[in-house]
Amino acid sequence: MFMTSAPGIWGRFFAICLLLSLAGGLAAKETSGPARSADRPAGGDQPVELIPRTVLFGNPTRTSPQISPDGKRLAYLAPVNDVLNVWVKTVGKEDDRAVTKDTDRGIRLYFWAQDNRHLLYLQDRGGDENWRLYAVNLDSGAIRDLTPYDEVQVQVVAVDKHFPNEILIGMNREDPRVHDVYHIDLPTGVLSLRAKNPGNIVGWVADARLKVRAAMVATPEGGFNLLVRPTEDAEWETLVTWTADDSLTSHPVSFNKEGDALYLVDSRNANAGRLVKMELATRKIDVIAQDPQYDVSSVMIHPDTYQVQAVAFTRARTEWTVLDGAVKDDFQAIGKLDRGDFSVYDRDNADATWLVGFTKDDGPVSFYAYEPRTKKGTFLFDHRPELKRYALARMEPISYQARDGLTIHGYITFPAWGRPKDLPLVLAVHGGPWARDTWGFDSEAQWFANRGYVCLQVNFRGSTGYGKDFVNAGDREWGAKMHDDLIDAVHWAIRRGYADPNKVAIFGGSYGGYAALVGATFTPDVFRCAVSIVGPSNLITLIRSIPPYWTPLLATFYKRVGNPDTEEEFLKSRSPLFKVERIKIPILIGQGANDPRVKQAESEQIVEAMKERGIPYEYVLFPDEGHGFAKPENRLKFYAVAERFLAKHLGGRYEPPPPGADN
Repeated sequence: MFMTSAPGIWGRFFAICLLLSLAGGLAAKETSGPARSADRPAGGDQPVELIPRTVLFGNPTRTSPQISPDGKRLAYLAPVNDVLNVWVKTVGKEDDRAVTKDTDRGIRLYFWAQDNRHLLYLQDRGGDENWRLYAVNLDSGAIRDLTPYDEVQVQVVAVDKHFPNEILIGMNREDPRVHDVYHIDLPTGVLSLRAKNPGNIVGWVADARLKVRAAMVATPEGGFNLLVRPTEDAEWETLVTWTADDSLTSHPVSFNKEGDALYLVDSRNANAGRLVKMELATRKIDVIAQDPQYDVSSVMIHPDTYQVQAVAFTRARTEWTVLDGAVKDDFQAIGKLDRGDFSVYDRDNADATWLVGFTKDDGPVSFYAYEPRTKKGTFLFDHRPELKRYALARMEPISYQARDGLTIHGYITFPAWGRPKDLPLVLAVHGGPWARDTWGFDSEAQWFANRGYVCLQVNFRGSTGYGKDFVNAGDREWGAKMHDDLIDAVHWAIRRGYADPNKVAIFGGSYGGYAALVGATFTPDVFRCAVSIVGPSNLITLIRSIPPYWTPLLATFYKRVGNPDTEEEFLKSRSPLFKVERIKIPILIGQGANDPRVKQAESEQIVEAMKERGIPYEYVLFPDEGHGFAKPENRLKFYAVAERFLAKHLGGRYEPPPPGADN
């Protein structure tokens, strides 16, 4: 337990259930500091070298390092025949070897078992998000499927250094709508039921003794009750009730070591989610860290004492507040290792080695091994070292007033060769919508800027991180005020002379894909073209076809989006499918056939409607993908099509495909 925003199943559940967050690929955002690297060309006023799409969207060279519990070995992800696998090396030696054998989708989620002998990883099939848990025995090389069940999703509830042979997982094996908690004995693989889900629990929290003692229950009003119990055999009682207004800015973090208190991110009686400690017996609350506008985004907890050591708030960039004097000097020493924003990703059991990652807006993520005893760090690797050969663009925070006076924040990225006026602009809309863009390295933003476009990213109302008033301002505003915020951002950029009003594209995945379809149907005169990736076109069919394990969350969707059983006409009025005749611009649509969140029908029904009316479109369907494009060959194919599409309609630069390539 080292760095978390919400541990165990609740943290993973919350990440999964950001309804329309794009889950494709590894082109993640990574942040940076103020100075441009001296070993990279600065750009100047002429276009810089074209960055190959393979550099931006192919597999990273190495990424996601994790230290073994005993500190003797380092694991990381790297390709084998262009498929991401887990590699292991002995610290201090060059004996790197791949220990997994994936030949299809690549491994993206893995972690060390606490016995030092096994590595565990999650994998689905074709993007269906029915994750299975696998164990690799590093001594024998044998790989075991610990959860060999079809149409079942595994979620990791808890792994603890003090219980090296045990794991807690959630599985919807008995009922596809809910996850029960199972205990796995790692040496034998034996599964045993630990906690039965009555039908409304959406997340579980284990204490420091690996006992399931807290649970999140979805309420009919769209909020959550946090239940606790003194032992696994005792009855549940309600500790906290979070109303729907607090539900996206509150969640459990962790028990303390003694198990008599819980750390919570709690927005009751405040606008933003504060970190608090709540005593279970008395319900007494102590506020540990707070900000009037920004929610707590990460918490660093000591793995033995379970004391909070540092708290992060993601404002324009991530800022840490150190609460434990014992790590104050460590944070200062780490901050001098590199430029950019850092996070502590892992710690060994002796707390002798920390793994630290520095993220930058104009360079690769740099990973270090840091020793608290000596206050020294050793460089490990950059996740995409080839990026250093190119001039990358800077991402600048922005803010503006929406038409109703609400302050909206976001980021703008200009081409690296300067800031000429009236450039073509790509409005890149994030997924979620209950998520947010952050400052830092973004492969898509760099791609747009390198091709000659201004990239504008907007944290429209409904985005998380800015407190509950802001996120709740997006309720029932899909295709309305949430979209107005995007249009106001475009007008802001035009008024400042950044953007050519006749060359504006809207581009996004998931909720961003929906926004792109809304742009083409609700405000077709604003945009020259639109790109929608796994974007829903009909909010009625979207809600009615959610994965079964989101059923307990239907009240949340009804409150924040609308109820298809009682508000069909309202949802039709917010659905691009029913305004297809208003489309005036070309549209590119990408879809994964196995997407469990936004079904293939969401794209195909609007494609069919455009086809019937003779409206120009391009449609790319990947039969082996889900909610986003995880396989690099699929990512590269789609981005090649999208790049050609944008160049045709906005006039930007285009990297031709290699000879004989099919795109």
